Amino acid sequence: MKKLKVGVLMGGMSIEREVSFNSGRTVCDHLDTATYEVTPLFQTTANKLYLLPWHFLHRGKTSDFEHRLEKEAQSIAWDDLKNFIDFMYIAVHGRYAEDGTLQGFLEVLGIPYLGAKVLGSALSMNKIRQKELIALAGIDVPNGTSVTPHEIKNYQNNPELLTQKLIESNLALPLVIKPNEEGSSLGVSVVSTFEELIPALIRACSISQGMEQSVLIEEKIEGMEFTCVTLFDALGNPQLLPPTEVVHEAGTHFHDYTQKYMPGRSLKFTPARTSEQNIKLIQETCLAVTKLLEFKTISRIDGFLTKENKVVIVDPNSLAGMAPSSFLFNQAACIGMSHTDLINSLIDVELHSLGVFVNRVKKTDDSVKKLRVAVLLGGDTNERETSLDSGRNVCYKLSPHKYDILPLFVDNKRELYPLNQKLLVHNSTKEIEHDLDRSTKLNWHDLPKVADFVFIALHGGAGENGAVQGTLEMLKLPYNGSGVATSALCMDKYKTNSFLAKKGFSVPQNAYVTQKEWLSNKQAVIDQIAQTLPFPVIVKPHNDGCSVGVKKATTLEQVSEYINQVFALGTADALVEECIGGMELTGGVIGNDTPQALPPSQAVSASGVLSIEEKFLPGAGENQTPAPLPQSALELVQKTLESVYKAIGCSGYCRIDCFYQTTQQSPTGKERVVILEINSLPGLTPATCIFHQAAEIGIKPMDFIDLIVSLGLQKHARTFQSSFIKGEMNEEDLVQSLAHPPSKRTRRKTS
Repeated sequence: MKKLKVGVLMGGMSIEREVSFNSGRTVCDHLDTATYEVTPLFQTTANKLYLLPWHFLHRGKTSDFEHRLEKEAQSIAWDDLKNFIDFMYIAVHGRYAEDGTLQGFLEVLGIPYLGAKVLGSALSMNKIRQKELIALAGIDVPNGTSVTPHEIKNYQNNPELLTQKLIESNLALPLVIKPNEEGSSLGVSVVSTFEELIPALIRACSISQGMEQSVLIEEKIEGMEFTCVTLFDALGNPQLLPPTEVVHEAGTHFHDYTQKYMPGRSLKFTPARTSEQNIKLIQETCLAVTKLLEFKTISRIDGFLTKENKVVIVDPNSLAGMAPSSFLFNQAACIGMSHTDLINSLIDVELHSLGVFVNRVKKTDDSVKKLRVAVLLGGDTNERETSLDSGRNVCYKLSPHKYDILPLFVDNKRELYPLNQKLLVHNSTKEIEHDLDRSTKLNWHDLPKVADFVFIALHGGAGENGAVQGTLEMLKLPYNGSGVATSALCMDKYKTNSFLAKKGFSVPQNAYVTQKEWLSNKQAVIDQIAQTLPFPVIVKPHNDGCSVGVKKATTLEQVSEYINQVFALGTADALVEECIGGMELTGGVIGNDTPQALPPSQAVSASGVLSIEEKFLPGAGENQTPAPLPQSALELVQKTLESVYKAIGCSGYCRIDCFYQTTQQSPTGKERVVILEINSLPGLTPATCIFHQAAEIGIKPMDFIDLIVSLGLQKHARTFQSSFIKGEMNEEDLVQSLAHPPSKRTRRKTS
């Protein structure tokens, strides 16, 4: 059967392009490839259209690969799109994406597409116009007014004019300021004083570089904030999904960009914690808005439920963001729809309206015995939100044709609980803890009854320090990654560096600070640091990850402050290291007895120390893969990482952070690689570095996860008996069977 060619458009020309890239990646990951031929499409800020090579699809930021598109991707003209796709899945957001311009172009080209058509899309992005229409229909909206860029310039010199405008509009502080034609909370602020007002208006007006826009000034609504998704079936009947209640972080006034997209930052409850009557009121109001604005197939409406049980609409959206734990997937999971079910259903509905009917291909063969894989996620460490993101991604990347997948949540007491789709898609571990059915608890010793293999997606603490590994060894269950001793050693950064130094590897000079020493004589510790370490220095926990508690200190006063902050995290000891110069790199290594280093990435940090936001917030960080180094330097780095991997006894895979120094930068006068730390269970979030690196040698994310499982089975073949372990495949052949380098430039023979 000929497959329908579905183009997934991402990137775009708006300031929401990073969010769009995140959405597009999710859609590509979950489209039914047995029915559809998936074609990722990337639109640059200059409106150049490319067929996106899949090895760029799982990058963290568009700037990681945009400069390579001209040489490594096929540029296509909009008019030629019909030769490549039959249907456009719109995953772009904001201007030129949700405002009718893209929709109008696709209409001209004769290409069917997802979502609202020209009028509905145009209304979606014009907040002033949509608000007028909603109010005229008798639906409540915030009291407010709008100001033009010209008026804002006048207010700078004549603030009394703004005061008069507020009086005439019956507006009082605090006020919400937002751009007329942007989304993702970009440019939005809440002001509490008149002095804050004009700067907020200027910021909102100019948030989209080179393009001024009108700005809304609105009253700040108090009440329960919600977002509600409405879907439509093939016959046009609405499916009213349960609304989500959004709880802001303490000390914040609205659901900002970071809270929306940073793992675990905001708290969401689906269904919202209100009465059935109120939920029905929210759903019916949102449906009325959806129909009024002519949104098709899908809508997402944001609003507030006041204490008087009045629904106030603040932001209708004709499309919804599609990050893995987005509102859309949370609400769909409540009615039993998986990511794949939902994404493919949206296409089916659009095609049905055109008289095109899709015959779904049955992809599973129930007669094939599958490996039962339990995925451990969550945990009780500072890295539990990253673990949730990693574990969920592993569940989605494990092939359903080969594996029966059981997500297991490890709570803050290290107890195990199976997760259904509704719980797995939750945004934070706090949400999962809140909704867990405690009667489903699974004892550790019963793991062999439900699993043939355990995939540890935990980070830090017991999940990475050998404790969980020891548990699984005792239960005779094969698992991913390194064994007990190596895991325990790698979690202790001080002991790891001391070990590597004795083995002849370059590591930073450091000082180990115990809490007992610190509390008994702080000045003596500070004096020793001042005498033994060159400044600036890095202060960090000796056994934590994900950049938690890592700070750069330039003075002794900062050293003291940052050590106190490390101990406030509950960490037993702190590590103070010299700040290494050169190029910061991170490199994955895969294999058991014959490890192969992947092409390393340059980690670009705005402040000199990579923050947790730069690692996980869409668009916040930057990684260049492969690192912009000469081939000889790349090979030196890879050879060093392989040697470290062997010396420390890693297996399966790991990620090693290091610095490369040229002969001019190195105090030895020779180029060298300085090892910072070894991550024995690196993050496996959707856009993590190790996926970029594997892609450079031709290994797709799903194949990479499969490889990790295969290496785990291979490692434990001599120890544990399993019907799935049928001897050892040569691991070099295993890697090479997956690797098809997209470019000779990134290829390197294993030493």
